[in-house]
Amino acid sequence: MDIAVDVVIVGAGIAGLTTSLGLYRLGVESIVLESWDSLRSTGFALTLWTNAWRALDAVGVGDSLRQQHFQIQGALVLSSISGLATSETSFHAKGNHEVRCVKRKKLLEALAKELPTGTIRLSSKVVCIEESGFFKLVHLSDGTILKTKVLIGCDGVNSVVAKWLGFKKPTFTGRYAIVGFTESKDSHGYGTKSIQFFESGVRFGCRPCDDKTLFWYYTWVPSSQDKELQDNPATMKQFVLSKVEKLPAQLRAIIESTEPDGFMSYRLAYRRPWELLWGNINKSNVCVAGDAFHPMTPDIGQGGGAALEDGVVLARCVAEALLKEPSEESKEKGEEDKEQHERIEMGLNKYAKERRWRAFELITTSYFAGFVQQSEGKIMSFLREKFLASYLRGLLLKRADFDCGRLNFSGAL
Repeated sequence: MDIAVDVVIVGAGIAGLTTSLGLYRLGVESIVLESWDSLRSTGFALTLWTNAWRALDAVGVGDSLRQQHFQIQGALVLSSISGLATSETSFHAKGNHEVRCVKRKKLLEALAKELPTGTIRLSSKVVCIEESGFFKLVHLSDGTILKTKVLIGCDGVNSVVAKWLGFKKPTFTGRYAIVGFTESKDSHGYGTKSIQFFESGVRFGCRPCDDKTLFWYYTWVPSSQDKELQDNPATMKQFVLSKVEKLPAQLRAIIESTEPDGFMSYRLAYRRPWELLWGNINKSNVCVAGDAFHPMTPDIGQGGGAALEDGVVLARCVAEALLKEPSEESKEKGEEDKEQHERIEMGLNKYAKERRWRAFELITTSYFAGFVQQSEGKIMSFLREKFLASYLRGLLLKRADFDCGRLNFSGAL
């Protein structure tokens, strides 16, 4: 038996929960399907810039998260030669940017808490998508079939919905990342600044989440032996420490203090930007958002922010299509479903048009930043420290100064 649902969202990550909450704020109910048996918080933490906080404010959870996380005041860049600071950026002096390193679990819980009970369905894996007139049939592994007017894929880099739309799997960059998360009993005394360190082929950074929690990351191009690190936290710790010997003792101590369950390693992948230009971000009443749409490297810290932006814009476009009353002509002809389907297609086209170039520039900027920051050689190291680091910081802040708008819509569809 089919269960009729207006909107089905696949994936209870940042994009999926933001879209669902945005729809709920506008008066549209949805079902969010999560294949895991709990909300996934892999990655420990993420940096949210000004654009992300504007999106969080739009769905009404920004203030609660602000109370739980430090505002990062600026960034220090350390020399790969001396280990000393070579440059310092104040986020207030550069346009009063709001930057915080947010615990991923706290973010997901803040979004989920605002949704009606029953919205999120855990242990719900999508196995098949079928077309049925103006609707999509979403088949789950437990035999349930959801009949929906709108299907939204927010199911990550291995998205079932993105595959249905014709997207290829994301491309591996050849780089890996190790991330760490450490929580102390007392105040860490680290301060409220982000620190970054670049050396030939490697990049290290550390940011505070609150007065007791620190998040750090290390990215590099691995040798064949390095790939054996992924499932061994003790080996990961020693590997990172051996690669950042020039770091100040305070930063090395942060790595040393990270417990085994505070390590994670993963491959860095991205969607080639030109795929967004001719690929199907949407088709009929189906679309994608978040990492299912635009997976990118973490080099400018905008993966989470872009997902939040997607959620606000998508909720606005879908709600506008669903809430509009059918015309008298369609009522007389009994074609209400057809008219609404056409409005949904228009709404998703509007979303794709609005988000395509934004995603393109973020993926491109992130890839370029990663290339510059991790390129090897004395000449590149010199250019990076003297010229390119400053240019990249300006580019990063420019990308962060973006407003996806509020949830209200014009009714123009």
